[in-house]
Amino acid sequence: MLLHGVVRTSAAVAASPGRLAKIAEIAGLLRQVPAAEIPAAVAFLSGELTQRQIGVGYAAIVDLLGPAAGGGAALPPDLASPPAEPTLTLTETDEAFGAIGAQTGPGSQVERRQLLRRLLARATADERQFLVRLLAGDLGQGALAGVMTEAIAAAAGVPAAAVRRAHQLSGSLTLAASTALSADSTALSAADPARAEAALGAVGLQVGRPVRPMLAATAPTITAALERISPAAVEWKIDGIRIQVHRAGDDVRVFTRTLDDITARVPEIVAAARSLDARTAVLDGEAVALHPDGRPRPFQVTSAAAASQVDAARRSAQTPLTPFLFDLLHLDGTDLLDAPASERFSRLAAIAPASLVISRIVTAELAEAEAFFRAAIAGGHEGVVIKSLAAQYGAGRRGSDWIKVKPRHTLDLVVLAAEWGHGRRQGWLSNLHLGARDPATGGMVMLGKTFKGLTDALLAWQTTRLLEIADPPRPAGQPGDRRGVVRVHPELVVEIAFDGVQASSRYPGGVTLRFARVLRYREDKTPAEADTIEAVRALWSGGDLSPT
Repeated sequence: MLLHGVVRTSAAVAASPGRLAKIAEIAGLLRQVPAAEIPAAVAFLSGELTQRQIGVGYAAIVDLLGPAAGGGAALPPDLASPPAEPTLTLTETDEAFGAIGAQTGPGSQVERRQLLRRLLARATADERQFLVRLLAGDLGQGALAGVMTEAIAAAAGVPAAAVRRAHQLSGSLTLAASTALSADSTALSAADPARAEAALGAVGLQVGRPVRPMLAATAPTITAALERISPAAVEWKIDGIRIQVHRAGDDVRVFTRTLDDITARVPEIVAAARSLDARTAVLDGEAVALHPDGRPRPFQVTSAAAASQVDAARRSAQTPLTPFLFDLLHLDGTDLLDAPASERFSRLAAIAPASLVISRIVTAELAEAEAFFRAAIAGGHEGVVIKSLAAQYGAGRRGSDWIKVKPRHTLDLVVLAAEWGHGRRQGWLSNLHLGARDPATGGMVMLGKTFKGLTDALLAWQTTRLLEIADPPRPAGQPGDRRGVVRVHPELVVEIAFDGVQASSRYPGGVTLRFARVLRYREDKTPAEADTIEAVRALWSGGDLSPT
């Protein structure tokens, strides 16, 4: 299939205001895509690459295309006259991205740009614009995973729940799409919905392949949480990184919440997994760097340790990460996703030493739960998670079976712009413009601004980082006029604490945050994982936080 078909559909989806119209546009295209090209079509229309990362970002595109990347002046000579008729196929485009991402070592950056230039030289003007936005993570057509899941289901003639479960258990929307829509001999044809649904149902947990993690809802108090779940397991909420550990004999793999494989970076977690009394297991938990007294170190220390690419053995000796396991998804050939949480918890306790299992109590008593909460806070932890004892493991879902309670209200928001500071902050980008995600449009809704909570170190870091993603771009070493507002590509997620939500006619979402302050940047999260404008409005209208 020609890339042009995807580009045309993307434009139609972006122009469609309604969710059902977007689903119909995508489903119509997917019914025409050859089996081998389904992964590329689904990835591209989801605003992603099949390779996830290929080492090309917005800055590289600007260096290659100059002002034209932002819609400005002339292109370089070899890119000045795009072909009038489309010839690029989905396969050729996907293979070109794969070749770009495969470049490593000295000279790899130059080679990546040459390969990208050759690809763009073959693209029509519309295709080139699409590819630039795709690589920059700025497709902005409002077709996130929920829309794509329903479009795949519509194209295959199967329930959306069947596609959603296959996506959750495989960790891959493209795999779920191929299973539902592929017409080869090993998969099933979209012309036979019953067989397609059966194939989706056969997708299960596979040791060594990560599943999407279960997520927690929020409540403002222990009382509010226990009104929804009682009796309940009440356990520490640790300010670390989410880990999913897979063990098959001595083979251990460790994945993050974004399903990235970090096994080589965390030998201490690998060793802990090998100490378990199990042949095969899939476990859910958190990893955190601890002080000698057992109190957690700042999140930045944990995050930096998990992200470190240098000598892992030396890093683990200097800043060891301690795993705290809280769920068991598979044990010795038996999947436990559909087992009640009480059974999963007891089987976890039977195979893991107490030092590796999260601190937890089971209670229906408010006083006991509140005392446990206070003790968790006193120990330096974020709060608690209250869990239903009867709940199945809802891979990829945020429901009411897990409820987190923290002593402060926080949201994960996206930085839309920043203002140059004054006084002692002169020369730094300071006041942040904050946005919540709007699933209906795929865009962001501004909620307000804050300059509070920023240390000098964080100001320096965010100034450098925001200039890298400025829109229009700011060339390295030329930040331009250090006055006014710098707009940025919406790709940085920041965790914001606040005291309440109130109505506001100043901001487009109709609400704003009271006493907002920066806690930390969440580089482990993408804008697609930011909180929604509906969630913010619910905090106000639902009465969880009082307006003023």
